Amino acid sequence: MILTLPASGASVTCLKAPQRGLLWLWPRLLALLLLLKLAAPDAHAQVLDDSTKAVYGPKTTRVIYEAEVLRDSTGGTPLDTTLTNFPQDRFWMHDTTFQQDLGAVGTASRPLLYQPNLQLGARFGRDVFNKYAHDASQVPYYDSRSPFSFFRYIQSGAGEQVFEFNYSRSLKKNFSVGFNYERIASNKVLATSGGGLGKGLVEHSNLMLYGRLQSENERYHLLFNIGNARHRAVEQGGIWPVTQRALNEQGSDSVTLGESAPNLLFNYAAERVYLTKAINTEDRDELYFTQTYRLLGRGLTAYHTFDAKRQYNSYSDQALQRLNTAELYYPRVLFYPRVLRNTTAILDRAEFRQVENTFGVLGRTDVVEYRLYGRLRNASLATKTLYVNQFRPVRASTGDSLVVGAPTRTFTQAFVGGTVAFNYHKIYAVEAAGEYKLFDEYWLRASVRTGPLSVEALRSSYSPTLTQQELVGNNYEWHHLPGTATEFSNTSSTQLTGRLRFRLPDFGRFTQQHFEASASLVNLTNLVYYNTAGMPEQATVAKNLQIVHARHQVHFGRVGFDNQATYTQGGDVTGIRIPKLVTNSRVFYESYIFRKALFSQVGMQVYYQSAYKAFDYSPSTQQFYQQDHFTITNHAVADVFFSADIKAVSVFLKMAYINQGIISNGYFTTPYYTGYPRRFQFGVRWNFFN
Repeated sequence: MILTLPASGASVTCLKAPQRGLLWLWPRLLALLLLLKLAAPDAHAQVLDDSTKAVYGPKTTRVIYEAEVLRDSTGGTPLDTTLTNFPQDRFWMHDTTFQQDLGAVGTASRPLLYQPNLQLGARFGRDVFNKYAHDASQVPYYDSRSPFSFFRYIQSGAGEQVFEFNYSRSLKKNFSVGFNYERIASNKVLATSGGGLGKGLVEHSNLMLYGRLQSENERYHLLFNIGNARHRAVEQGGIWPVTQRALNEQGSDSVTLGESAPNLLFNYAAERVYLTKAINTEDRDELYFTQTYRLLGRGLTAYHTFDAKRQYNSYSDQALQRLNTAELYYPRVLFYPRVLRNTTAILDRAEFRQVENTFGVLGRTDVVEYRLYGRLRNASLATKTLYVNQFRPVRASTGDSLVVGAPTRTFTQAFVGGTVAFNYHKIYAVEAAGEYKLFDEYWLRASVRTGPLSVEALRSSYSPTLTQQELVGNNYEWHHLPGTATEFSNTSSTQLTGRLRFRLPDFGRFTQQHFEASASLVNLTNLVYYNTAGMPEQATVAKNLQIVHARHQVHFGRVGFDNQATYTQGGDVTGIRIPKLVTNSRVFYESYIFRKALFSQVGMQVYYQSAYKAFDYSPSTQQFYQQDHFTITNHAVADVFFSADIKAVSVFLKMAYINQGIISNGYFTTPYYTGYPRRFQFGVRWNFFN
């Protein structure tokens, strides 16, 4: 790779980007699938009715997940053909929780509401693009009596785009293979003209080969997938308010980071942003498989899970703008904090590799279910950053340009864990689960359910992520390694939760009602978070959260309502940023038309979020961090939609954010990052069963 430094015009030879992992395999894998299809056109007998008409469809296709196999169940679940989630944009990605993002599809995001951490040991800590990548343990495997494929395509007038194509076929009764390709993309909404990087904002692709095999006697089962993800996100740094611009150009240390009349910053394409040539790149490669073998019927089954993965992150910015400051050696640059190495360009890289082997036993009866396992993890982390000598002309051939970083870290870690559950006639259940990392981390969970009521207790102690422990980059450097004077203690959490879930009595022939509610008390001690300087810090005061969640679903004939709300008390304190109230409400009318040839829904959805001081975002470290100067005001986003199902085809049409301009001309998702303006969206999903 040749990096041209804009200030001097010199070229610096930097570390080549790592090999693309498993990418070279894909042409061969796809060719193999094609050969299998051509060589075995009759690999599976067709299902015919009395009139010899093929009756393939959703009823002949089942979806199998690893979680079912690890319960020694391979019956699968029916294919989901409902219209409920299709028009909702949070269900277009792999993480369907409410998220704080940078206002556009494919941008960095984090969970908006509190979620407990159950991941122990060495963890990379670069998670802002997790929402768009497959979780290898959650991949669906298809058991179909015919070749099954589908595609979905979603597009909006603002440049949002999601495309997915999936093909799967059963080559024999107990063997099926398939592949999945997914593309997620978006265009810039802010500062769409100029910038040197075009109008594109995000480009993401997932490519996966997967398969399933079981023996004739069903004693042996194998699930495997091999995939990679490529993510490229242009970073804009947010809107550059005019009221701050003059102060920044003067390089003043007393810049007032006020809200700067944020209601005047909804000019979208005409706004000015801080960064024009900054890019975040993330590559992920993974080989994953789980196999089980019944030793003594369903009462004793041995299993093994293998997981080898690689995650590579790179951040570059070749257009740093120096400010007129008095510092001699490392003058300040626009947007970034005081630089440590290079005021001309940034090139920070990190690569995490991990191989895990899990061995265990499991079993189930009508009353008891258990799973016990041991896991061995081998991992490594290497980081590098571009260093340029500030006081001599850059000459790559003489060694003036160096690539340095924190020393490579390696890990060998062992875990034991399991789960045991007791069920009595589906009305009483007790479950205990946990995991222990030798010898300093753990999580334990116990729950009791009787009828519609359940109670759960969760206790955990876990180390900071590897990124929180150490980072050496162009703009940041910190060291909190275990065994040093500045090491962080484990974070401990305790959570008590009560849940209520039942179906309400019907008030009429066509009324159906479902209600669920939960209340949680959470205590967090030694929480590690990113402070207002964008650096990790450990809280010295315990944090307490009170969380209440409720959801009510009801149908009155053809009219349906689905309302849910989450209230969080204590979420706007140092180290935690959660809005007090988050709600999502849907109302729709559904009916058959055209002699029941088409099933349709027409309705409205409203999302509401109360005011809070949201985390800010640091693109060079890919972390959200605390800020105290910008309040995201309470806002509601209303969408109207029409969706329809015509046999194997589902479509929707939606006008998003129809209430723009009624109370406000826009809203913020992250400080100085606006959400999308009003726009038209449409989508189609088409299933093929032959």
